[in-house]
This record gives sequence, structure tokens and C-alpha cells, in this order.
Amino acid sequence: MPVAVSYPGVYIQEKSSGVRTITGVATSVAAFVDWFPRGLLNEAVQCLSYADFEREFGGIHTHSPASYGIKQFFQNGGNECWVVRVANVTDAGLGTTAAVASNALIDDTPVGTAGTDLFNVVAGRRIRGEAATNPGAWGDNIYLEVDYETSDPATQFNLVVSEIITENSRRVVRNSEIFRNLTMDPAAVNYAIEVVNAGSRLVQLNRDGLAAITPPVPPATWPRPAATGTIGAGVTAVPPASPIDLTVNVGGGARTVTVTYSGTMTHPALRPLLEAGIRAAAIAAATPGERALLSGASVKLLGNGTTANPYRYMLLAGRGGADFDPTARLTPGGTDAAALGFDPAGVPPNRPIINDQQYNLDNGDDGSDGATPSTPRVGAAALTGVLAAKTGIYALEDVDLVNILCIPRAADLTETDMRQVYSDATSYIAARRGFLLIDIPESTASLEAMQTWLAQNDSLRNKNAAVYFPRTFVPDPANGNRLRGIAVSGTIAGLYARTDANRGVWKAPAGTEARLQNVQGLAYLLTDPQNGALNPLGANCLRTFPVYGNLCWGARTLDGADQLASEWKYIPIVRLALFIEESLFRGTKWVVFEPNDEPLWSQIRLNVGVFMNGLFRQGAFQGQTPQEAYYVKCDKETTTQADRNLGIVNIEVGFAPLKPAEFVVITIQQISGDLQA
Repeated sequence: MPVAVSYPGVYIQEKSSGVRTITGVATSVAAFVDWFPRGLLNEAVQCLSYADFEREFGGIHTHSPASYGIKQFFQNGGNECWVVRVANVTDAGLGTTAAVASNALIDDTPVGTAGTDLFNVVAGRRIRGEAATNPGAWGDNIYLEVDYETSDPATQFNLVVSEIITENSRRVVRNSEIFRNLTMDPAAVNYAIEVVNAGSRLVQLNRDGLAAITPPVPPATWPRPAATGTIGAGVTAVPPASPIDLTVNVGGGARTVTVTYSGTMTHPALRPLLEAGIRAAAIAAATPGERALLSGASVKLLGNGTTANPYRYMLLAGRGGADFDPTARLTPGGTDAAALGFDPAGVPPNRPIINDQQYNLDNGDDGSDGATPSTPRVGAAALTGVLAAKTGIYALEDVDLVNILCIPRAADLTETDMRQVYSDATSYIAARRGFLLIDIPESTASLEAMQTWLAQNDSLRNKNAAVYFPRTFVPDPANGNRLRGIAVSGTIAGLYARTDANRGVWKAPAGTEARLQNVQGLAYLLTDPQNGALNPLGANCLRTFPVYGNLCWGARTLDGADQLASEWKYIPIVRLALFIEESLFRGTKWVVFEPNDEPLWSQIRLNVGVFMNGLFRQGAFQGQTPQEAYYVKCDKETTTQADRNLGIVNIEVGFAPLKPAEFVVITIQQISGDLQA
């Protein structure tokens, strides 16, 4: 705006240069769609490393082709991918056979009475601000513990959420989360459901289908989940006289606990003696499970011994060993049980809390079928999904940018289902300005089989897709690192990423630099003449050469068969065009609603020209000068008065792509000598 002058002096006015930088988008963000044993269902989850994939989806699984592809993607140079987990569907792509592990926590009630469900606990976490479930049998390994060791022991509780698996007959904690000082008061800042849902990556809480909690006020009267383990009532200042007569029962019968001492005893001094006595009672255990519960038992002393906060003993059974029973209850008895706060007949609050040792989620189902890798665990309907519901490949609607799409599972389907999945995927990824890598079935393992596959799948030919032959062998971590034949899309997607980073998207991802990392062998060894038979058909070959090893030796799209004579014959040309399209699409948003006349057109020419010149300087185009390499046109010839009346501005951008040197011809001539005529 003009400066308002009012006094004699010098005024400063800033003026825009009109330069708006256009930033090139990423070119190798991959997406994988498949069944996995765990993970959010029909949600696109970002993985920036293979470790991320292991945490979210469980890592390599013998029934998941994409799990091997994702590992190969990162090993070959990929650095970002989006993963979509799908499961079998039951109706129109909306229903699924997958089930989420769950349980309900009840309030603290007197022994022998039915409790009230406070909230449901389901396996899952939040993504993009919304709760999402994580179906699968993996959720059956989630255990919960509740205790009252809080800043306000009378009204608050702590919740510990752990994923515990059994390895070599031992219980191993894989993940653990703790949430302290929670309350069931919805108006409180530490309301359990909101705190846990916002912070947990293992579970989500809800009150779906549960009756309202009464009374709602005052907050101190809100119920809370029953504490796990056994918590005694407040005890007197002096412990019982020696010897203490106490028994414990974890389901195998009463076991005698021997505690003797001399002199004056205090509760803090008695605590370790009780713990040692309970552990020693494991000698009389009748089963390995009972022995594990007693031998690892612990005793805690709550409170500070004052009238307002008296001492309370808390007994926890051992949690180790494969025979651990989370539903076991450690029940004290004997003559001195009441003196230690463990009188089952006591009147609240002077009664013990005797509950399960841990709460366990159950009934999880991964929503799969089939028992062998050759039997698909999900079909075409699950992979394709429904656009309106954002399931299957359409879960990628929530992702801003995807460049490469891989669906290794499709190669295991019937030919009809495979064509349907890849046809839908090609249309979808082309609309997203991305590229599809098509995999071949395991049975396509010879030159003749590949030629037949190409002939039968001519309907898949598209400039935004490519296919590679043969499949590869990689070490299988799920089978003692023995070799396993896998689809190649993940490996090639990683190769694309590595080539883009090292040379640019305009460089063909093929040649002696295109080594296939972690590939131990190829399913078929091609000769030069055999390579020459597939190349004109638009199939890219993987070759093995001495010293160089296993290489990618082709750079054609499925539209690149010689007979088609397509201008989009080569992968780097298509991917460069997609890169320019997406970058300009995002980088010219500022043009919208600007006055449609020459000042705008000149700014467009300037900004787009700067972007294209930057690519030219990096070697993306052919030509010795910018004029030979590209042009940007936006003027009254491209945008007529009729266009301006309709609110349209037309920008025309052309570029001269670098075509790969696919055929190198060396002419050799023998010089016969210095002959005189």
C-alpha cells in the first residue's frame, strides 16, 4: 500500500518482487497394501524406517508378501513409505472378519458381589486425532494393572498397560505404558479415558454400551477400577506377635507362611519377612503355575502409618514363567490375617481388595484365512476397498503424497482378481500422479511363462505402471534365513528411491549402478537373446552379471512395448513428468483469485521458469541452453479473452526429456595400413 505522507522526511516502502519459490515434491514415497498380523485396519500409517514398520505392524510374517517388500524397500534405499493393513471383508468392502481384543474393567466391589463395568479397553491407538482399533490375536498379549499408589490414594488410580509375550518359557515385556493419578470424573483434567486415549499406543478406552455412572457428583464419590492383586485394609500401629499365623492361596490350596521374629516389630520391618515367607511357601506348591505365582510374589507397604493414611499391605503374585495365570487371586488366611488387614468379612473400607493379578484383553482375530503362503489370506475386495469408506488402497486418501504403489499380494490371487486389483490400482495411482509397480505370480518363472503373462494381461498396459521379471530370492528371517522367493516391487521401489537421491528422478533406475541389495539370486537367469525377447514387449529384466551381481536391466513402462510407439516409453520420462506436474500443481496455488492479466502472466512465467531452469541446471533435460531444454508460455495467446471471461488462466510448459541410452552401438573398423593409390 502507498505510504501516507504527513511530515517532511524520508519514507520507506517495501515492494514484493513477485518471486514465489516453487519447491520440488518428493519422488519416492512408497505405499504398500497387504494383510499384516497387527496394525490399524484400513488406515495409512507412515513408516520412516523398518523399525517403525516392526513396531506398528509386527515386522516380517511368512503369510505377508508386503512385509518382505517393505524390508527390501528400506534396504535398497527407501526412506519413507505408507502402509495400509487390510483384512478379509464380509460385505461390500465394509464389514470385516477381524476382531479387536478387548475387556471391561469393573469398579471396586465387596467380595462376592457383581461389579459395574466402568470402561471398555480395546487394542488400538489414535491416528490423525481419532481413535482407531488394532485387531488381531496380538492384542491378547495386552495386560493391565491398576493400583492406588497415587497422590490421592482415596480417589485416584494408576493404570499400567503392557504387551507381554512368551519367549523360551519366559514372559517378556515388549512394550509398557504407565498413566498416573487418573480419575473417572469426566470434568477432571486427569480423566482416565481422555488421558489414556491421547497417550497410549496400545489401547483405547471407551464407555460404549455402558450404563451411566451414578452418582456423578461429588467427584470424590466417582468409582474407580478395582486394583489388581490383594490390598489389605488399614492396620494397627503394632504387628501381631511372633510367630505370625498366615496362609496364602493362589488356587492350589492354603500354603503356610512362616514368619518369626524377636523383640519389637514394626510394619516396615515386617514387610520383607512376609515377602520371604510367601516365597518360601512355593516349596509346597502342587503345580508349576502355583510355584511361579508364589516364588515371585512381592509385598508392598502402602500409606505412612498415620491415622489419616494408615499402613496397608499389598500382595502381588509372581508374574514370570509360561504357566502364569493372570486370573489367579492371592487370598491370605489364618489367625493373623485380620490383624494384617486381610479380613474378608470386614465392612468397607475395613475389608481387603482381592482381585485378579492382571487384567487381560482377549478374543482378538487378525481377520485372515488360509494356512500357507500360497493361500491368499485376503482377497481382491479387501485390497481394492471402497472409496467412500476409505478402505483398501483408498485408505491412501488420507495421505498427502504417494509416488509409488506396491501390492505384492495381488500376484498371489487368481488371474481375474489380479487384473481387477491392478486395474483399479492403476487408475487410482495415475489420478494421484503416482506410479504402480506390478508383480508377477510365482508360477511365472520362465521366458515362455512371462511372454504368456504379458499377452494375457495387455489390459494392464499403462504409462503409469511397470513390471519386472523374474522374481527374486532373499534371506527369510522367519525361516532361519533360508532363501525365499518374493515379489520384486518392494526392492524396485527402494531402487527408485536410491536412484532419485543419488542421480535424480530423470535417471533411469537401471544399469550397473542399480544393484539389488539383499537379493541372493533370481528365479530365472536370462541370457542376452532372452532379454532381447522381453524388452520389446515392455517387460523390464533383472539380470545377473559377473562382478556386478544382480542388477535391474530395464527401464520401460508397460506402455513401452515397441509396437505401441508411445512417447511415454521410458520410466524416467514418465516419473519426471509426474514430478513436474505435482510440483507445479502445488507451487502455483497462489495464482488462484489473482487478477487475470499480463502482470499475473509475467509472474507465472518468472516463477515457473525459475523452477524449470533449476531442473535444467541439474541436468534433467536435454539441450545446451534453456531455450533448447524447456519453455514456459503464459500470455494472451494461451489465455484468450473467452478464457479470461470464464476465470481461466492457461499455463503451457514444455520440456525436452533425457531418453536413456538403452542401446549402445559401437562400430569397429579395421585400418588396413598406409596404402598408396
